[in-house]
Amino acid sequence: MTSNARPSRQSGKFVQLRKGVSLEMVRLACPDSAQASAISESFGLPVIDSIRDLHHKTIVDTAESLNQGLGNRAMQIHLQRIVGSAHGAGQFYSRAVSEARDATAKSANDARDEDLDGPVGFDSNARRKRKFAAEMGIQAHVPRCAAEGVATAFEEVVGEAWKPFARQAENPGQTVDRKAAEMQMAALY
Repeated sequence: MTSNARPSRQSGKFVQLRKGVSLEMVRLACPDSAQASAISESFGLPVIDSIRDLHHKTIVDTAESLNQGLGNRAMQIHLQRIVGSAHGAGQFYSRAVSEARDATAKSANDARDEDLDGPVGFDSNARRKRKFAAEMGIQAHVPRCAAEGVATAFEEVVGEAWKPFARQAENPGQTVDRKAAEMQMAALY
């Protein structure tokens, strides 16, 4: 027996939120100061830690000069982009480490000719990948410091702890034409 009854619609509208990148996600993906120092010592790369304080000062100064036109929400959106960028750098670093780990494990196998050291004066594939991962680690550490600096500045400027900006996602199934048609029909009633 089939039923022709339609399922009832919910009276409320379901609103989907797009989650923002949290500072904790950045901290998990990007090297901290201790790890950046270890990378620096192992590969002879410079470490920049002062960026945290520089970003903090810049955000505080900017917020003071824009306090009339830039609201708390706009500030949070702007800072979310900085935190999101740091997370992206951390993800790229994680992929580079995975590739370096795989190449190093393969080079330990004596039966694989393609992973042996290169000609005299050239690095092996595994060594190049390790060095690239180290460079990406330092480059991911810098935006982590920037993200931490802007998060503390946000707390100072806005007066509340940093939290990721979560914006409401519009109905992903609707096209622009459909939205325009709905607006036009609404204007007619």
